[in-house]
Amino acid sequence: MTAIRRHRLLRRVALWIALAYIAVLALVAFWPTPVDSGAHGSISSIVLWLHAHGIPAWLDYAVIEFSANIALFIPVGLLVVVLAGARHWWLGSVVGAGVSCAIEFGQLVFLPERFAAVNDVIANSLGALLGTAVAAVVLHLFLGPASAPVSAAQKI
Repeated sequence: MTAIRRHRLLRRVALWIALAYIAVLALVAFWPTPVDSGAHGSISSIVLWLHAHGIPAWLDYAVIEFSANIALFIPVGLLVVVLAGARHWWLGSVVGAGVSCAIEFGQLVFLPERFAAVNDVIANSLGALLGTAVAAVVLHLFLGPASAPVSAAQKI
């Protein structure tokens, strides 16, 4: 299979994954109440247990939440770069930051029980940047120069 065919297949699969991811992200972002509200007590208990067993005190609920926001947005950067092509690697970070700002603004305006936070935008943007970097490197290493979107002339 040529690099162009591999990239076409990768883009088709990435498109379906992106559609599913967008649906899940929308549910998480615009659920009327914080999605971790039911788990807050359990997570805090686990963190206390970990502290009692030698895990450093800096690992607290805020660090876990920040890290979860980073992880949540890694696919944004990754999928945008796969869909747009490695030549447009910067789009992953820009789209990630833009989506994060839109989510936080939506929570601020429309969801009184949710908390819009600058820290969430920072964490989400870092996640998108990380996903962008991973995708750009992987596309370059495994697909070579065909990682850019296939033009109409190449499809013939």
